[in-house]
Amino acid sequence: MTADLQTKRLAAHRFDSGAGGASRPRLLRTRTPRRVPLFPWHLAAILLLLLFCVASNCLAATPSPAATLYYFWGEGCPHCAQAKPLLEQLQRKYPELRVESWEVLQHRENIPRLMRMARERGREATGVPVFIIGAHYFSGFSRQTPAQLESAVKEALQDRAQHGVPPRAATPRAAERLAIPGVGELDARRSLPYLTLVIAALDSFNPCAFFVLFFLLSLLIHVRSRPRMILIGGVFVAVSGLLYFLFLAAWLNLFLVAGTLPVVTTAAGVLALVIGLVNVKDFFLFRQGITLSIPEGKKPDLFARMRRLLKAESLPALLAGTGVLAVAANSYELLCTAGFPMVFTRALTLHRLPTAAYYGYLALYCLVYVLPLAAIVAIFTATLGGKKLTEWQGRVLKLVSGLMMLGLAGVLLIRPALLNDPALSGLLLAATLALAAVLALCFRPGRR
Repeated sequence: MTADLQTKRLAAHRFDSGAGGASRPRLLRTRTPRRVPLFPWHLAAILLLLLFCVASNCLAATPSPAATLYYFWGEGCPHCAQAKPLLEQLQRKYPELRVESWEVLQHRENIPRLMRMARERGREATGVPVFIIGAHYFSGFSRQTPAQLESAVKEALQDRAQHGVPPRAATPRAAERLAIPGVGELDARRSLPYLTLVIAALDSFNPCAFFVLFFLLSLLIHVRSRPRMILIGGVFVAVSGLLYFLFLAAWLNLFLVAGTLPVVTTAAGVLALVIGLVNVKDFFLFRQGITLSIPEGKKPDLFARMRRLLKAESLPALLAGTGVLAVAANSYELLCTAGFPMVFTRALTLHRLPTAAYYGYLALYCLVYVLPLAAIVAIFTATLGGKKLTEWQGRVLKLVSGLMMLGLAGVLLIRPALLNDPALSGLLLAATLALAAVLALCFRPGRR
């Protein structure tokens, strides 16, 4: 790809400064939740709002600045307009400070400069405003920005007075370390792999897939043949993973065609919100109203296919029957799990990656997705057990996926840029599991 073509693509997809832009950094504004009769919904809303406030303050700690501040902005960007008085104030207060201003929306030729300076600091420029001073890289404008910029300016001027030359930019690894309570230090560039692991791990606990696999293996117990259990279970898991990869690829290509338009991100957030609400509803009102579980009318057909599979004599017939069963089961299971793939692939397309990298992340997602299924096959084969997924366990899994979906939907609707923060993934996961555990204890069967 030529440099000119790459510049045009960056201009078309990354620097939309219109209201609600997916890639433009903006202030996180908390909204007062409306009163809802059900206590669990109220509790979930409060927890998620607190989570967004904490996540928005997870900023990279960066060392040694320089005496020249590079300011990248865009015409019509409201946050850029907020930053202008601050820069004028800094120049009046520190006459030695030099500010270089580069407009990137009307003057596309300045975009490569921003991209190069961001890469030198191990960052990826996804919008404006951007402030660069030495090794410091600040994206967006929040209440913390004035203090952070002034602190960086003071250090830069002091260093220049002592040494006479500006220090070199820190290495990407040093500039990108994030200290996350309970997790440790992470590299901000690893946010996408971390997000992939978190979402895929939650998606892998799919009650619909568990239901089908548990029932299939329960029937195979009567055959008392471990090799056949391994073969059928392994083929079922492999085909499920392949079909899920194709499902993810379909979402990915849809979002790649749609580009980084804000309306696409908003639509994905609204759909994720609806799916999350339905899944949480299934915990409190199981099998009542709208649901995303396997339809009751489809279960007899699946059971009949499983019983026919046990009668297969030849190996080709056994493999073919297992593959057909996996296709049929997964076609129903997509209703249970459509939300996570949609949110993940949208977050993926907000990054400009090579095609191979996109599909590599899809492969990683699918690998994590099938791990619990493979573990079930291994345990059943080793023990010849006859356990099944209970209704209560399925409801709890629905609750966990629904709460996580609500959190991700809120991020997509309020501030999509937070998906680049690895701290957010950890905070969402911890909050989801904690809230799900509390609700499961409060509403478990037999509790008054």
